[in-house]
Formats: sequence, structure tokens, C-alpha cells
Amino acid sequence: MTALEVVKKAVDRLYKYRDHYFEDHDLDRAIYKTEDVSNELETTMAVIEEHSDKIEEKAELFVQRGRALNVMPNFDQNALDDLSKAVKLDPRLVDGWNHLGECYWKNGDIDAARNCFTGALNHLKNKISLRNLSMVLRQVGKDHTEKATYVGESVDTAKEAVQLDISDGISWFILGNAYLSLFFAQSQLPKTLKLCMSAYQQAEKDPVAKCNPDLYYNRATAYKYQEEYQLSIMGFSRASLLDPTWSNPQEKKRQLIDYLLKVVTFIETKGKLKGKRLTSMLESLTESDLGPYAGGSYTGPRGNSVKLDKCSLIELQKETNPEKVVVGKVVCSFMSDDPVPFTLCMVDAMETCYSVTIYNMAEGCGPKIGDSLAIPEPFVQEVEVQYNDQAFSYKSIRVDSPVVLAINGKKLGLKKQAPSVLAVNTKSE
Repeated sequence: MTALEVVKKAVDRLYKYRDHYFEDHDLDRAIYKTEDVSNELETTMAVIEEHSDKIEEKAELFVQRGRALNVMPNFDQNALDDLSKAVKLDPRLVDGWNHLGECYWKNGDIDAARNCFTGALNHLKNKISLRNLSMVLRQVGKDHTEKATYVGESVDTAKEAVQLDISDGISWFILGNAYLSLFFAQSQLPKTLKLCMSAYQQAEKDPVAKCNPDLYYNRATAYKYQEEYQLSIMGFSRASLLDPTWSNPQEKKRQLIDYLLKVVTFIETKGKLKGKRLTSMLESLTESDLGPYAGGSYTGPRGNSVKLDKCSLIELQKETNPEKVVVGKVVCSFMSDDPVPFTLCMVDAMETCYSVTIYNMAEGCGPKIGDSLAIPEPFVQEVEVQYNDQAFSYKSIRVDSPVVLAINGKKLGLKKQAPSVLAVNTKSE
């Protein structure tokens, strides 16, 4: 075995140790993973130093040394320097370009990272460059329209990476992230979110990808948007177990538990309003509060007449309620730690209280306490969450676009709508 082969084997062993760490260690060792990988890096660097004088292919030596130093999650200037030397000596070294791009990515230099991955693809079409380029494309663009275009390109690039090796879970993970970004960047089609979840499911089959805390964190974020709160909590918990040093999953889980507690409290207390004020508000409800939904029908988006019967909250069934409209008074509203969704509680004439989650509401345009609120064809979700000794159970109406709402008898215009924005975590992409 040549000196270069010995060095390359040592670096490959280092990456296998990192990527398959939990195949040989229990989860309670997760907190020591970075330290253990660092110790392995020292051993690998000793092997490289021992054989470096015997290696004539200096560009290859710089690649392997740069690869080794790049194994840690944080940016390493020495890795950047070695990899820069490698591609300067031999621009055909695709592995060198890919790791150099990852170094720039860790250092926050998006443009340089993009140039590296594009450069690698000019020499060889490969899954690592494609999926890394997909990741980078989601971070560029000057305005919403331009960003949305790049996100679309990101999906196409990630698909190419998957097609080159459909068994690679990391590529599936990147594709899932791309679909999740596309969902929020464009028309928020349920089909797109379904493709995202399917990609994450494929990623989880891979022994390397399933140990990536980002996979569970990003999927938990998507579950939260779907109001699948139990699954969201489980995802944040899993991400935290895989990387106890990362505070975000625990913080997001805490915020979600606090949010659920707040919703349940406000529903049970009807917004904490005093009895006389609540009675006065409900007595002021009239047919005119239905606005365009009064009279038993309304004109649909295609100009057709749609039958619409007023009903009480308690008469609503789970999920879709076609040809029904509910009206009530807003008794409280609040923002969670995340800006999405805008949450309020409404009480109808029967004094039934439901929470209402409104997505894509422009900042500062939400209904206020005392406002009348009419919701046509409401979509009802039954929230059931169990976490340790806490249980949360309530009914909620989900509104994906505020333009369908009528507040104080007037339908909201498009100016009250703004796209929801979700940041896909890039901790270890």
C-alpha cells in the first residue's frame, strides 16, 4: 500500500467514525461525539504527518489533509488553506472542490461555496456537488421572486443528486429541505409538503442520514406548520438526543409546549374576559357580521353561487365543513415565539370557544379583541397532545389564507395577506 493510500484510508476511517458514530455508541454518548471525533482527528493527522514526506502527489496530500481538518462541524482555516492549494495545483480534483465549498459554506461565504460546487460539476457530475449546490441555491436571491426562482432550481438540483444514487439518504434529506423551502416560497401546495415528507422518510432509511439531528429538526418544524404537534414534539426531542449541545431543538420544543398551554388556557377561560363584557360582545352579534356570507349563499372565486348555511361552532365536524359558515367574537389574540401562525380565540353565540390559526397574515393586520369574525367552510382540527405529565386537548379552526375571512362584516383584501416564511436549518447540511 502506498503512502497516499494509507493516508486516504485513514481519512476515510475518520469520516466513517463520525458518520456511523451511533452504530457503535449509545445515545447517552451523544454529548461526547464532537470530543470523540476530535480525538480521532488527532490520530488521523498523526498518520498524515508520518507519511506526508513520502507522498509525491502534493495536490492529493493537500486534499486529504484538508478533508481531515474539515471533518469537524465548525470552520477551519487550515482546511481552507490546504484545499485551496490542492485545487490550485490540480483543478480537476472534484473532492477538493467539494470540501473547499463546504469550508466556505461553514464560513458563511455563500458565493465562494457556490463557485466551488459549480466548478466541481464542470469536471464531473456527482451527487455531492449537486446536493451541496442545491443547499447553496436556497440561500441566494435579492427579493422574494428571485429567491423563489432559486428555490425551484434547488429542487431540480437535489433531484439530480438523488437520481445519481437513490440509496443515499443525505441526498434525500437535502431534497426534503428543498421541497420544504419550495412549499413556503411558492403557492404552499399540499402536494409539495407531501413530497417533502416522503423525501425525509426515504432519508431516514439511511444509517448516516437517520443520525442527523437536522433531519428531525426540519421535519418537526414542518409538522408544527401542519399542526401535527405531537409529531413535532417527538421530532424536536429526537434532534436534541442526537446533539445535546445544540440548544435550538429544546428551545423550539419549550416554545411549542408554552404555546399549547396558552391556547388551552385561553379557550378554557374564553380569553380571560369578564362575564359581563363577554355577554355584551355576544349580544352585539348580528346577521351583518357575516358580511358577504349572509343570505344563505355567496359568490365563489369562479363567479359561481355557493350555498352557505350559518351554524354554531359545536355543530362543526372534523376537517372540512362545506357550505357552512361560522361567526363569533374575537376574545383574545396572541403571537407565538414564531410569527407563524397568528392565533386567536373566538366565541360564538352559544358561548363555545375555539382557537383559530391564521396563516399568511400580514403583520399588524390580524383581528382585534371585540371584532366579529366570520369563517366560511371552516377546516376543524382536533388537537390531542401528550407530553410527560401534560395533556392538551382542544378544537381549532385552521385558515390558510386570511382573504377568506370577514371581519366586522367586511372581507379582507389581498393586502392583508403575506407569505409565510420558514427557515430550513442548515446546521449540518
